Order: sequence, then structure tokens, then C-alpha cells
Amino acid sequence: MKFFLYLFFLTSFAYGQSYDLVIKNGRIVDGTGNPWYYADVAIQHGKVVRIGTIPATDAKTVLDARNQIVAPGFIDVHTHVEGSLQDRPGAENFLYDGVTTLVTGNCGSSATNLRLFYDSLRVSGFSPNVASMIGHNTVRLKVMKMAFREPTAREQTEMEALVEQAMKDGAVGLSTGLIYTPGTYAHTPEIVNLAKMASRYGGVYASHMRNEGQEVKKAIEEAIQIGREAQIPVEISHFKVASKPIWGSSAETVGMVEAARREGLDVTVDQYPYTASSTSLSSIVPSWALADGDSATLTRFRDPATRTKIRKEMLDALKKNDRKNYDYAVVAYYPADTAFNGLSISKINQKLGRKDKADAEADLVLELMEKADMKRIQMVYHTMSEEDVATIMRYPNTMVASDAGVARFQSGMPHPRGYGTNARVLGRYVREKKVIPVEEAVRRMSSLPAQRFKLEDRGILKPGYAADLVIFDEKTVSDQSTYEAPHAYSTGFSYVLVNGVPVIENGRHNGKRPGQVLMGKGYAGKAE
Repeated sequence: MKFFLYLFFLTSFAYGQSYDLVIKNGRIVDGTGNPWYYADVAIQHGKVVRIGTIPATDAKTVLDARNQIVAPGFIDVHTHVEGSLQDRPGAENFLYDGVTTLVTGNCGSSATNLRLFYDSLRVSGFSPNVASMIGHNTVRLKVMKMAFREPTAREQTEMEALVEQAMKDGAVGLSTGLIYTPGTYAHTPEIVNLAKMASRYGGVYASHMRNEGQEVKKAIEEAIQIGREAQIPVEISHFKVASKPIWGSSAETVGMVEAARREGLDVTVDQYPYTASSTSLSSIVPSWALADGDSATLTRFRDPATRTKIRKEMLDALKKNDRKNYDYAVVAYYPADTAFNGLSISKINQKLGRKDKADAEADLVLELMEKADMKRIQMVYHTMSEEDVATIMRYPNTMVASDAGVARFQSGMPHPRGYGTNARVLGRYVREKKVIPVEEAVRRMSSLPAQRFKLEDRGILKPGYAADLVIFDEKTVSDQSTYEAPHAYSTGFSYVLVNGVPVIENGRHNGKRPGQVLMGKGYAGKAE
């Protein structure tokens, strides 16, 4: 009898008011892609500990998710939050969009010293979890400055040592930005050797490829080749077809990725659900003209013969992409004159009373760069088709990513992807266009990213996993940010939890900062 009383006591202690929080009455979309089902979720010490029928009396706090979906928090695999997260640790634009984990250090640009970067985040805390890549451009710039040449053997060794140290400090992989300087000056073997170092420590190779327009197939081949030679998983960033003459070829580019997978290569992609991209104004200037730093670039811009050569290459690129002018290129942020924000290069040219010709607009691009910081003029480029976006989204190995930083509310005219990427997928492409079902969309935002970056206790709603969760209404979830009025938070997410702590409560950010730094597999030198 005493034994049974003791067992009853233990059972009561285990289940009677033993949970920090219980979510009741929700429809569970668990991140695996399986169909939703009804269940309650119990959370204790930042972990999901039980899923099933759970009495409300067993919890200190109860959230009612009636008529809503309960899902794993979204993992944004492509962000740029160095600097901005320290300044704005609440990361409201991400949290209001259901994102609980950010992977930063993309496109070849990262913190140089990840240990110091992580320490800087921990000083004041931050709301979402953070993981980081080590950027090839950052490493190359540290060792070679803006040199337009191959590295010496010593320089290659120094770059590899920087990558190795970053992997030991917790990087989840190596990233490249091969349209950006100085990364664009690198040949494939240089990248392969750096990727081999990242592979040694269990990392991923994530690439903003060398071309996303008419040479996109060659760029995909290079990314796959790097994965093959370095024996490293490959993530192709913001997968797209960004040239009008080849719109509709996304079925072929997706087919190339699938063919690599059939070969046994672990290749995946991510995308943002928009027909416009966003990057610097300098990206439309020939990369050779940007070599050796800003002073050398200005010298080239001001030399008549060299300026003529630069302008000719810019105009040739316009013709190649079947464009008559720069009306597709819209200023997101121009520090020298914010009145230009939201205007295309063509409209700025007209506003200044210049000739309505492409060569005048090309000259304007160079003048804008001369009058402001060369590489920090942010642009939005309307270069893609809706059909290609949908085709890429249907591919099962496509993740959802914003390619954004922490937004400064009401500053500039940023790309709306910084506010509404996940809500746009759920509202426009799931609910309205029915491109993919909600269970599949959630998988692309949760378990697939966690698997890609080896975040082993994230991305699935199951006992033992971190309680990063979102509660949203699939009938109303919607992105509010537009190109014309970008500063608007997504709606429809009633609760967002990070490590078991509500950060969005009743649709409002409460200021809490429970985020953690998520380390890669090589942390503390544990090579695989």
C-alpha cells in the first residue's frame, strides 16, 4: 500500500501544476510536413516536455490557441544582422513575422571574430536565437584587402586558419558572395580549400552565387562543384532567375539541383517570396572597377577613358538583360540625399532634368557612388517573374529566407522582405495561391532549415526540443509591408515563444530577450 501511495505522490508531483506553460486547443503543425492534429503542448525549463491532452490545472500559465495553428518557430537561414542586432536587440521585424532563429554571416560578409561578436550580443541580450556563418569576403579582405588577384600560398593558409578558428568559435559554415568585392576576384580552387576547412568542422557551404542572371547555370555548376570537391553540404542562397530573357528557366535550374542530389550531393536552396531583390548600387558596376579600395575606384571613375569603359560595360549589361534603362533599379537608402529614397535611377535622372537616355543614367549611377559611401547605397532591383518564384517554391528542398537585417523602423525604403517574408508565404502563397499547403510551408521554415544547419534540438515540435514556437491564425496571417510603404509589421501571429519565453504576446512584442547563441558542430575544436 505504501508503495502505491508513494507512486501516486510521484505521479501527482510530476503532472500536478508541474509545467511552466501549457498551450491548449491548438492545431499542431509539427514541422515535419505531416498533417496537422489537435493537441495541447506543455513547456518546462525552455523545452517542450509533453504533447497530448493536458489539464489546464497542470500549468502555471495557460495560452488558449483555439482556432489557431501551433508550430515550431521559424528559422531564417539567410540574414544580415551584424551590427543591427546589437543596436536593436528586440529584432521586432523578425519576431512579428514568426522568426525565432536567425542565421547570419551570409553572402560572404560576417563578423571577423565570431567569439567577440557573440560576446557583444550577450552583453544586453537579444530576442531571437542567433547562429552565424564565417564570410569568405570578410576573410579575404582581412588577409588580402581589395587585391584583384589569386592569393599566394601564404595568404591561402592565413585565410584557411581564419576559417578554422571561426568554426572552432561556433560558426555553422562558410558563406560566399561571389558577385561582391573582393569575393568576386576569387577563383573556384580558393573557395574549395576554404570549404574543406569548414567541412572538417561539420559546416555548410552557403553561396550567393557568381551570377543569378543569364550565367546562372554556370554559377549553379560552380556551387555544386565546390560541394563535390570539398565534400560539404551546399546551400544556394536566394535562388532565383534574375534576367528577363531567361524568365521561365527555373524548372531547369531546379532540375540541376535535383540532379546533384541524385548524384548523392547534399544541395538545397532558399528563396524570398518576391520578384525583386535588394543589394548595393555598386553591384551593377563592373567588379574590376571596384578593385583596391574606394580611392582607386574614384580614380577610375574620374579618368575619362576608364569611365567610358565602365559606362560601356554597364550599358552592354543592360542590353544583355533586355532592358532599355535603369527603371528597374529603385533606391532604398541613399545617405547623401534621402529625397532619392523610393525613386528609380530613371526617375532620379528625370528629376535632375537630364537627358532621358540610358548612358545618362549610367553616368548618374557613378555620380551617386562618388557623392556617397561607395558600397553602402542600398537598392531594390525588380528583376524576376512571379512564375519563377512559384516554381522554385514548389521544389521540396527550398527554404524560406528574408535576406534582411534588423530593420530600423521608418528609416529609408527597404525591401519589404525584411518585414513580411514568412507571413507572405503563409498568406499569399499558401492561403491565396495554394502553391504549397500550410504543413509544407512550415516544414520549409522550421525542420528543413534546422536540418540544413545542424540545429539538432530545433525545428520540430516534439518533446525534448527547444520551445521555440509560433501561434498564428492561418485565415488572417498576412504581410503588410509593401515596396511603397515597407515599414509595417506582419499580422496574424498572436504568440511567439523563444526558448519557452513568450516574446510576442497577444500580437505585441513585450521586450523580453531570451535568445541564445547557437553554436556549430565544430565549437571548441570538436572536428568531425
